[in-house]
Amino acid sequence: MLKQIRYFQSVVRLGSFTAAAEEHYISQSAISQQIKALEEELGVTLLERKKRSFTLTSAGEFFYKKSLVLVADYDNMIRELQKVSGDHGELLKVGLLKGYSGKEFNSAVSEFTVQYPDVTVEVTHGNHDALYALLRNGELDIVLNDQRRAFSDEYVNIVLDIREYYAEISANSPLAQLDEVEISDLKNTPLILLSSPDQQETERRFYANDLGFKSEIYFTEYIDDALMQVIQGKGFMPIEGSGDAVQTTTKAIKLLRNGKPIIRRYCAFMKADNPKKHTNEFIGILKNQF
Repeated sequence: MLKQIRYFQSVVRLGSFTAAAEEHYISQSAISQQIKALEEELGVTLLERKKRSFTLTSAGEFFYKKSLVLVADYDNMIRELQKVSGDHGELLKVGLLKGYSGKEFNSAVSEFTVQYPDVTVEVTHGNHDALYALLRNGELDIVLNDQRRAFSDEYVNIVLDIREYYAEISANSPLAQLDEVEISDLKNTPLILLSSPDQQETERRFYANDLGFKSEIYFTEYIDDALMQVIQGKGFMPIEGSGDAVQTTTKAIKLLRNGKPIIRRYCAFMKADNPKKHTNEFIGILKNQF
């Protein structure tokens, strides 16, 4: 019955049998049959079906609300039971690039959790080289990282997205009047980077030598601190994506190098000989978010 309840919850939440069936990777007719079986088991009608839509009956609305609490309690009980027994279930260790601001990763974790509720996703944040070392040593199963070296056959290398660099600056800065700027014109404006102390020199070399930034570089380990420095006009922070600033008190302007946008390739990496279950499933879900 628990699986049937989860199907019912998806139908109500998504407002569609088709969408719910796709979420659970079963056919629409199968999920419809499961809902009918649930209604027969309970002895009540949960959904008032129309031609291409449905509405909740009063019993259905009551059951839906109570079932949400029931399933949440069940999931919590299973987690506590695993702790008591010493069995924490399968653990998928994923590395995430520090400072990554996209919503795709969180969406992938959310969808993966729905499909594989018995697998715990443990996330480690780090800079490029730190994540690469953890993956190489087998301490991480999957890494979402930027590409800074040629692909190796030792790894499964999947390009997720190619994004342009932007500079996030204070909305009060004169630079906020620009839509794009050459990085050479920012040489007198400090560059604020997120990095742990042991990775600062690596990040400094990458931004200065590989990307060509001439600005003085300030480091911080925390995104909130970096944003506060940006808001106060103490420098700019590189971000990527559509050019949407993280805060309304800041402005994102496109970064150019010799008149061309600076790009960043985001990739998913895993060892080619990784035997752990669900790594391919997670990467597949992650890829679909981009």
